[in-house]
Amino acid sequence: MIFSMTGFAALEQPIENATLLLELRTVNSRYLDVHFKLDENIRGLEPLVRALIAEHLSRGKVECKINLIQRTQSATTPQLDESLMRQLAQLQAKAQVHFPESRVLSVADILRWPGVVIQDEITLDALAEDVRKLVMQGLHDLKASRAREGDKLKTIILDRISLIEAQVEKVKPLLPKLNKEYQQKLQARLQETLENIDQERIAQELVLFAQRIDVDEELGRLAAHVSEVKRILNSNAPAGKRLDFLMQELNREANTLGSKSVSVHTTQVSMELKVLIEQMREQIQNIE
Repeated sequence: MIFSMTGFAALEQPIENATLLLELRTVNSRYLDVHFKLDENIRGLEPLVRALIAEHLSRGKVECKINLIQRTQSATTPQLDESLMRQLAQLQAKAQVHFPESRVLSVADILRWPGVVIQDEITLDALAEDVRKLVMQGLHDLKASRAREGDKLKTIILDRISLIEAQVEKVKPLLPKLNKEYQQKLQARLQETLENIDQERIAQELVLFAQRIDVDEELGRLAAHVSEVKRILNSNAPAGKRLDFLMQELNREANTLGSKSVSVHTTQVSMELKVLIEQMREQIQNIE
């Protein structure tokens, strides 16, 4: 299966007294490049999340955002820290000795005092399993998104492969005739220019030249590379780097075909092949 490096997933998971929010975004990159935007309460879980991402993704620039929204209301009855309130009362009494006209603390002032109202705290250990489950589900959704994009890229590449095969099939039957016609033209010009040259020598040079302009080998390698592209597209292994290498090889054979061209037909085919290969290469840059 082909996976694109472009994908998105967003999830929300209620937990006790809070809600976890996850966003995963990926774009193309040569290597796996992970960036985090984590809530302060779960920043300590970054190594866990990084390991999960590396386990499921091999390439791409990944942005992972996790927020923790704590609910103000709790299922348990709020408790008051009586020891802290006694300390506040003692401190207030001592302060009023020196400032008798100062205002006495109100109930609202006391309840707002940090630590007076005991709230349930969400510990990092308690969050770890919830975060792990959320990230695993997010990665599953992300891979599904990348697979859908990968199917689109695969269709585009296979379409270009079909056009390349059509170009090769179009030029292959013409090559013997084109080479023969070129040899005849070259022989006629040589004979006109060099009337006294040994005919056997001319024939030998023509044979050597015909070998230099023979493109059967290039067309054979083109066909082999095309078959390998198809095989990789239907495999389950990461394909991006291998396909990128094959695009270089295909482009090399197309260039050689153009340099050996002895007619406008093969030149046009060479140019068309290079256009199709470049179109595939642009799409392959986004394959994992």
